[in-house]
Amino acid sequence: MSEEKEVIHEEVVEEKKHKEHKDKHSEKIKKLEEKIQELEDLNKKLQNDYYKAYADAENIKRRNQQDLDVAKKYRIQSFASDILPVIDNLERALDTIEDKESSVAKGVLMTYNQLIESLKKEGVEEIPAEGLDFDPNFHQPLMMEKVEGLESNKVIQVLQKGYKLKDRLLRPSLVKVSE
Repeated sequence: MSEEKEVIHEEVVEEKKHKEHKDKHSEKIKKLEEKIQELEDLNKKLQNDYYKAYADAENIKRRNQQDLDVAKKYRIQSFASDILPVIDNLERALDTIEDKESSVAKGVLMTYNQLIESLKKEGVEEIPAEGLDFDPNFHQPLMMEKVEGLESNKVIQVLQKGYKLKDRLLRPSLVKVSE
């Protein structure tokens, strides 16, 4: 019997070792599963951070492109504003020249037309005013006058031409408006 006890004892010891070994593996598996879950959570957080950063970068790129487009569209604005008094002076010169067929008159007119055409190519246009309804977005009233047979708020005289660059006002027309 002693031999039998020893075999049983060895089996019990072996079973105990097997159970301890199994428990160690279960514990390792549990730790690994926890680590996997932790890494998956970190991966989700990092993916979310990446998508946010990517979206921010795309928004910055889009805003920069919009800013560049606006800068290109209105690049001539400062120059055009500076050149408007020159146009006014050329118009005054043309109005004061009595001999419209003289070489001086023709030269001033050619210069004026070239300047106007160059500005038109860049999107600078005169704002129509005379005979139209007064528009506070484009016309600045300097005087009002009662005119028989004419309804109120009509532009009856342009005192200084207004200009716009594409869809942006450069200078309003200075006008006389009917009461």
